[in-house]
Amino acid sequence: MAAPLTMWDGVLEITQMAQAKVGDPLLWALQISSNLSSHGISLPSPELASVLVSYICWDNNVPIMWKFLEKALVLKIVPPFLILALLSDRVIPCRRSKPVAYRLYMELLRRHAFELKGQINGSNHEKVMKSIDGVLHLSEIFGLEANDPGILLVEFLYAVVCQLLDASLDDEGLLELTSDKKSIWPIKPQDMEIDGHEIFDEIRMEHNEKLHNLNTVMAVELIGRFLQDKRTSKILYLARHNLILTQEPKKNLLQKFHAVTGFESPLVTSSAVLCDGGGSISSLWLPLDLALEDAMDGYQVNATSSIEIVTGLVKSLQAMNGTTWHDTFVGLWIAALRLVQRVRTERDPIEGPVPRLDTRMCMLLSIIPLVVAELIEEEERVDINELKNDSSKVPGSRRYDVVSSIQLLGDYHSLLSPPHSVVSLANQAAAKAMLLVSGINVGSAYLDCLSMNAGNMRHLIVEACIARNLLDTSAYFWPGYVNGHINQIPNVPPQMPGWSAFLKGAPLTPIMINAMVSTPASSLAELEKVFDLAAKGSDDEKISAATILCGASLLRGWNIQEHTAQFITRLLSPPVPADYSGDESHLIGIAPVLNVLIVGIAPVDCVQVFSLHGLIPQLACSLLPICEVFGSCVPDVSWKLPVGDEISAHAVFSNAFAVLLKLWRFNHPPLEHGVGDVPTVGSQLTPEYLLLVRNSYLPSSGIVLNDQTKRRLSEVATSSSPHPVFLDSFPKLKCWYRQHQKCIASALSGLVDGTPVYQTVNLLLTMMFRKMNRGSQSVTTITSGSSSSSGPGNDDSSLKPKLPAWEILEAVPFVVDAALTACAHGRLYPRELATGLKNLADFLPACLATIVSYFSAEVSRGVWKPASMNGTDWPSPAANLSNVEDKIKKILAATGVDIPSLAAGSSPAATLPLPLAAFASLTITYKIDKTSERFLNLAGPALESLAAGCPWPCMPIVASLWTQKAKRWFDFLVFSASRTVFLHSNDAVFQLLKSCFTATLCGASISSNGGVGALLGHGFGSHFFGGISPVAPGILYLRVYQSIRDIEFITEEIISLMMQSVTQVACTGLPKERLGRLKRTKNGLECGQVSLAAAMTRVKLAASLGASLVCLSGGLGLVQLLFKETLPSWFISSHRSELGEEEDGSSLGGMVAMLRGYALAYFAVLCGAFAWGIDNSYSASKRRPKVLRAHMEFLASALDGKISLGCDSATWKSYVSGFVSLMVGCTPPWVLDLEPDVLKRLSNGLRQWNEEELALALLGTGGLDTMGAAAELIIEMQ
Repeated sequence: MAAPLTMWDGVLEITQMAQAKVGDPLLWALQISSNLSSHGISLPSPELASVLVSYICWDNNVPIMWKFLEKALVLKIVPPFLILALLSDRVIPCRRSKPVAYRLYMELLRRHAFELKGQINGSNHEKVMKSIDGVLHLSEIFGLEANDPGILLVEFLYAVVCQLLDASLDDEGLLELTSDKKSIWPIKPQDMEIDGHEIFDEIRMEHNEKLHNLNTVMAVELIGRFLQDKRTSKILYLARHNLILTQEPKKNLLQKFHAVTGFESPLVTSSAVLCDGGGSISSLWLPLDLALEDAMDGYQVNATSSIEIVTGLVKSLQAMNGTTWHDTFVGLWIAALRLVQRVRTERDPIEGPVPRLDTRMCMLLSIIPLVVAELIEEEERVDINELKNDSSKVPGSRRYDVVSSIQLLGDYHSLLSPPHSVVSLANQAAAKAMLLVSGINVGSAYLDCLSMNAGNMRHLIVEACIARNLLDTSAYFWPGYVNGHINQIPNVPPQMPGWSAFLKGAPLTPIMINAMVSTPASSLAELEKVFDLAAKGSDDEKISAATILCGASLLRGWNIQEHTAQFITRLLSPPVPADYSGDESHLIGIAPVLNVLIVGIAPVDCVQVFSLHGLIPQLACSLLPICEVFGSCVPDVSWKLPVGDEISAHAVFSNAFAVLLKLWRFNHPPLEHGVGDVPTVGSQLTPEYLLLVRNSYLPSSGIVLNDQTKRRLSEVATSSSPHPVFLDSFPKLKCWYRQHQKCIASALSGLVDGTPVYQTVNLLLTMMFRKMNRGSQSVTTITSGSSSSSGPGNDDSSLKPKLPAWEILEAVPFVVDAALTACAHGRLYPRELATGLKNLADFLPACLATIVSYFSAEVSRGVWKPASMNGTDWPSPAANLSNVEDKIKKILAATGVDIPSLAAGSSPAATLPLPLAAFASLTITYKIDKTSERFLNLAGPALESLAAGCPWPCMPIVASLWTQKAKRWFDFLVFSASRTVFLHSNDAVFQLLKSCFTATLCGASISSNGGVGALLGHGFGSHFFGGISPVAPGILYLRVYQSIRDIEFITEEIISLMMQSVTQVACTGLPKERLGRLKRTKNGLECGQVSLAAAMTRVKLAASLGASLVCLSGGLGLVQLLFKETLPSWFISSHRSELGEEEDGSSLGGMVAMLRGYALAYFAVLCGAFAWGIDNSYSASKRRPKVLRAHMEFLASALDGKISLGCDSATWKSYVSGFVSLMVGCTPPWVLDLEPDVLKRLSNGLRQWNEEELALALLGTGGLDTMGAAAELIIEMQ
C-alpha cells in the first residue's frame, strides 16, 4: 500500500528545516530513516529517491542538499542506481546552465556506479529496477520487457555510459559527425534555459565555461573508468554483444559507442590452448587435403557444390585454428597444389575409368578461386554500419590477404612445377604477363608463338584469379613474377584459326572447329558467342558449337569453366520455343545437338567437373525429360549428322540414360548405409533427392541465396523451368525406377502369359539367341515352353523389336532371368549366354542398367550355383590370378594391413556365383574404346560392387579376367580388388585406420616424415624410402570407405586410435613399445618432458584426422550418431584399463587423462563444424540445433549429478571445459542454438570447477536469454 501523502510532506518539512539551518547531513539522514521506519517504509526507498531529486531540481539546487543526498546514498536510505537514473534524466540536459550540478552528478557516479553488489538482489530490488526502467525508458529503447533485473542492470549501465558519451560529443561539436547526427537520450534542454540575472554576469559565464570544459574532461575519464573496470567492462560487453545482435533498429546507438571507444571483449575463455593456431601448415590444414583428395573419387558424385563444401571447411578451420585469413589462404592454395602434385610426377599415370589430372586442375584453378571469391564476397557483403561497429574489421581485408597469399606462393618452388601436360599453358600465362610488362599489347594468338620455358603453377593461379576479379594485372609486376622483357612482337600467321579469329567473325570451318575443340576459350565473351550459336544457329552450327563447348573449354578452360558447364546444362534443357505448335516434344527436333552434348560430357573427368561445380541436380533434371521423350520413341525415328552418320532414338536415349544413372548409385539398395535417421551422402543421391536439391535453388523455394555460387545455380535452374520439377512428371521413367527398386529389393515376379510384356520378352529372346537353337527346341522356349521362334533363316533386322526403349527395359529383367535359368539348367552354354546378353546390350545399350539391377539383386540372394571358371565353360583367370593376389597382398602390407587369409596361392578352384560370372563375361566382351567407354563407366563400378559383395576371392578372379582383357588397366584393377578386402574384414579396416594415424603422427616429430606427405603420398605408384608403395594409407582409405557396410563401428575405432595417440604424445611421441620399458622414479615415469602447447599441437592433429575421417565416412548421419550415442556411451564406460598399469595414477596418467579430454573436445567440435558449419550459412546447419541440444543436455545432466560417468574425472573435466571453450571462442552461433536453462546449468557446473571466466563467457555468448544471468555472475565474481 502506498504511503499517505502527508508522510512525504513530513519528510520534506524535515529536509527544509535542516536545509535552513545548514544542519549535519548525518543527523538529517538518521531523522529521515527513523521517520520512514515508523511509517513502515522499507529501505532503501524508491519513493524517497524521487522526492529528493525532485526537490533538488531545480528550486533547491544548493550545496547542502547535495550533501544530504550523498549521505542518504552512503547510509542506503535511497537506492543508488535509481538516484543516478533520476539525476541523469534531470541534470545532463541542463549541464551547460548547471555545470556544478553536472559535476556533482558525475562525482556521485564515480562513487556509487561501480558498487554492483546488492543492486539486483537487495531489498526492493525489483521495484527499484522497474523504477529505473520507467525513468530512462529502457524497455522502450531496447525493445525488451522489464522483467529481468540482470538485463535491466546491463541496460542501465550501458545507458549511463552512452549518455555521458553523447553529452561529451555534443559538447565538443562532434555529435553531428556521427551516423545518426543526434542522441536518443535527453542530453539537451527541452525548453530555453533562463537563469535570471546570472545570464548577464560575464564573470559567472566565464567561470561556467571553465567548469563546463572540466566537466567534459571528467566525463571522458568516467567513460574510461567504466571501460577499464573489470566488472562494468564485462557488463558493457554483454550489452554490445547481445543487443547489437538482436535489436536491429537500435544499431546506431551501439555502433556509435563502439566506434568511439574501440571496445573489445573482456570475456576471456579458459582452455585457450585449444584455439591456438600453432603447428605446421600440414597439421593445420590436413582436413583440407583429405577433402580435396576425396572429391577426386570417380565412383561418386555430389549433389552439393564443392565450392560450398570447401568454403564451409575453410571457414571452420580458420575459426578452429585461430589463424589469420592470410595464413588461411596460404593453407588453401598449398593444399590444392599438393592435390595436383600427387599426379605430377607420373609421366605414365594409372590407366582406367578414373578421374585424371584435369579434375585436379579443375579443383586448383576453378573451384578454389571460386571459394576465395565466396569468402571475399561474404566479407564485402557485410553492411558498412557493421564494419563501423567493429574497428578490428578492415573493409576488404580478405581481398588483400588473397593478394599477399599468392605472392607468398612464390617461395614454394617444389609445389609450383607444372605437370607435363600443363607446361605449355603455364608458359603461355607467363608470356602474357611478360608481354604486358614489356608494354606490348597483343591478342592471345601471339602467346603460342612465343618460345619460353618460364611458366609455373603460380602463373596459372594468377590468371584464374584475374578472370574472377580477385586480382588485376598489377600482379604481373610483382618482384620475381616474370624475368626479362620482350622487345619484339612475335610473328603470327595471318588469320590463324582459333578463338580470336572466331570472335572477329571468321566462319566455323572444320579446321576452325578442331582448333577451338582442342584449345579452351580465353574469355567469357568467346564462350558466350559459341553458346548463342548453339542455341540459335543453323542445325549444323548448333552441332559444331555443341562439340566446341564439350571440348577443351569444359575440361581445361579453368578460367571460364563454371560458365562452360552452365551453358552445356542450359542447352540440355532448352525452353519450348514461343512459336512451337507440334504434338511431339520440342526436344525431338534437336536430337543431334542433344546427343553431341550428352556424349561429350560422358567421360569420367567431365562428370566430375559438373559434380565439383554443383550442377549434378540440374544435370539430372535436364536428362530426365530427354530420357522420357526419346525412351518413348520407336527406333525407326532417326537423324542424320553432318558427317553422314545416323543416330536413332534408341541411341540418344541410351546415351542420356547412361549418363543419368551415373549421377546416383542406382545399383545399390535405397536404404544402404543408413545411419540413425539420416542417410549418408552417397545413398542420398536418388532421383527424388537430386530434384529436391535442384528445386531448392528456385526463387519460389523461399530460400535466400546469399552467395554467388547458389545464385549461379539458381540462374541455371530457372532458365530450364522456373517451376519445381518432380519425378511424377516423368511417368515412363518413374515406372522403370519403381521396377528397378522392386527388382533389387525382392525376387523377380509378375510375368503373365499373353501380356504385352510377355510378348516382348519372347521377341527379345529370339533376337538374342537367333543363331543358337539346338535340336528341335528353340531358345525362346526357355520362357514360355512353346516355340515362338521364326527360325534362324530370317533377316537379323527383322528380329529386332520395333518398340520404344521403356517397353524393352520393362521386359529385360525377365529376359535375363530366363537366360540365366536356361544356363543354370544346361540349356544354354555360358558363351552363348554372354553373346546373347551382348546382343541385347548392343541392340539397346540402356539395357545394361537393367541387367546390372537384376544381377545385383540375384548375387545378394545367393540362390544360384557357382560357376567354375575353368577356361572351358567360363573364361579362366588362372593366367594371372596368383599375380593379382600377390600384388593385392603387397598393397595391403605396404599400408600396414596384414590379413593372413589372403596368402597368395591358397585360393581353391576359381568359382564365381553364376550371376557374377555372367556379368563379368558380358563386360569383357566390350572393346576398350571411346564408344564403349560411357557404358563401361556404368558397368565397371557395378561389376566391382557385385564382386565385392561376394566371398573372397571373387574380386581377384574378376580382376584377373579383366587384366587379361585390358593389360594397361592392371594397376587400376589390382587396386580396385585390394579395396574389397575391407568389405569382408573389420579388422582390416581398423589396421588401415591405424596406419593412417601412424603415418600422420609418425614418430616424435610431425615435421619430419609425418603429416600429409606420409598419409596421402603421391597417389598411385608413390615412391617412399625402403621400397615402392602402390598407394598411401590415406588414399586407400578414401577409396574404400564408400563400400564399408558397418560404417558405425568406424567412429568407435577412430576414437580408440585417438586415445592411443594421446598416450604416445604424452611421452613426447615415443612409440608404444618403448613406453613399456620406461623405468618408474619417485616422481613417476622417466619420460622426456613435453610442453602442453607442443602436446596439444599433436593432439589436435590426431583429432583433426579423426574428425575428417568420420565426416567423410558417414557424413551428417555419423556425426549425429557421434553426439547422440557414441560420445555419451564412451563417457559412461570405464577406460582406466587403457591407461595401463604404468600410467594409471602417475603424473603421466594425469596428463594423458587431461589430453584425452581435450582431444575428444577438439574432435567433437571439428566433426560438428565440418558437418554443420560454424554459423548458419551452411545448408546443413538446420540439423545442428536438435543434435547439439541433446548432447549439451547430456553434459548438463552429468554435471548435475544425474548421470554416473565411468571415464577419468580429468578426462571429463577437460572435455567439458574444452568443448565449451571451443564453442564460445570458435562457434558462438552454436551457443545460441541451446536452451537457456541448459546454458545456466553448464555454467553452474563450470563454476564448481573454478572455471568462472569460462562460465561467464558461456552465458555472455548465449544471447538475451542468458544476459541477465551473466550480469548476475559478474556481480557475484566481484
